[in-house]
Amino acid sequence: MVVTRKVRRYSGGVYDLGLHVVWCPKCRRRVLGGRVAVRLRELIERKAEEKDWEIITLEVMPDRVHMFVKCEPKASTSYIANQFKGFTSRVLRSEFPRLKSRMPTLWSFFVASAGAVSADTVEKYINTHWERLWTKKQEGRA
Repeated sequence: MVVTRKVRRYSGGVYDLGLHVVWCPKCRRRVLGGRVAVRLRELIERKAEEKDWEIITLEVMPDRVHMFVKCEPKASTSYIANQFKGFTSRVLRSEFPRLKSRMPTLWSFFVASAGAVSADTVEKYINTHWERLWTKKQEGRA
């Protein structure tokens, strides 16, 4: 899948921030099938629309959820993950009582930022920063 870069603007600048969010039911229980999976997808899409976050891709599997979401930089990664997991847990556990009786808490999660460049590229840029400055000074450009 190719993700088209869409830069968004706000009063402080421009941004293009994407997050890879993974939720797992506690103990990786396979409880996200059938009607639960359909309802979970609806709830995630509703929360994203409410917060003006763009879901690039979403995959609900029996034992986990993978999502790539674009969001604004003022929201922390933990805030974004907690908005999705808190809202979906509350609604799903009220609509599907078996989730509440089998599991005291529903979700654990993992979040990673995903940018237009790889971590290796950023590391190389940082590690060679002084070399580039030295070259510019030598050429009389600094």
